[in-house]
Amino acid sequence: MATSHKRETARRTPRAAVLAGSLAALATTAVVTGGVLNSSAPGADLVAVDRSKAAAGSVGDSGRRLPVLSRSADRSADAIGTELDALLSDDATAKAVAEADQRRWTAAPLNLWTRPDKRAKQVGEIEVGEKVLLTGRTYGERAEIVLDGKSRWVTAGHFSDEKPATLGGACTNGTSVPANVSASIKKVHEAVCANFPEVRVYGTLRGGGGDHPRGRAVDIMISGARGWEIANFVRANYSALGVSYVIYAQKIWSVERSGEGWRGMPNRGSATANHYDHVHVSVF
Repeated sequence: MATSHKRETARRTPRAAVLAGSLAALATTAVVTGGVLNSSAPGADLVAVDRSKAAAGSVGDSGRRLPVLSRSADRSADAIGTELDALLSDDATAKAVAEADQRRWTAAPLNLWTRPDKRAKQVGEIEVGEKVLLTGRTYGERAEIVLDGKSRWVTAGHFSDEKPATLGGACTNGTSVPANVSASIKKVHEAVCANFPEVRVYGTLRGGGGDHPRGRAVDIMISGARGWEIANFVRANYSALGVSYVIYAQKIWSVERSGEGWRGMPNRGSATANHYDHVHVSVF
């Protein structure tokens, strides 16, 4: 019996020791848990890296995911950029310039641009009545011409197979303007009459405000495409005719803002008020 009692006693751990061991285990668990919660977990970062690699195909040095670009969103822009780059490449441009063989007359003053998109720089202007060499290449609203052996881009749609009218000649259709209008208005009438004899009505002096009562304005009664030919003819010869500004089809061109070309005007409510049935010319 004594022997049995000794074995049982040997197997038991004192109660105080058991309690101390439990407290130590709890303390260790708390320390480990707190360390995990309050520190960056290398294992978790590596998982994030692996997942981001699978999803985005690229991960930064810090292990953070890099933004993923949508391929479909930029596909059209890339296509446009590739098309324009190919069009403006040195080889393509040199070939277009060398093979250009179409000659036409400019029907309006045109700004010259280095390229056909928004990154273009204006490098001059070509007057109406100039014979130019076209390559036949276009992009958007621009057409390519060859000037002094270089590629230049201008607004398309302003070329003619026939040489535009120039100053000179005599008015033979019997029209006239009052003797007391300005000398510049007389020049405008003579030039337009000589080159566009189909115009039979010229409005000059009238009441109200503006340049008409002072004899410094004339309304050239015309409409349609022919009206644009007259408007651009007067604009091209503004210096010789003493012109200040021209209005036609709800657009205005003025000497003071000549670099802006034809500018839109507010709607005044009728064809006459918006200058669709006549070209208005004011002089200095």
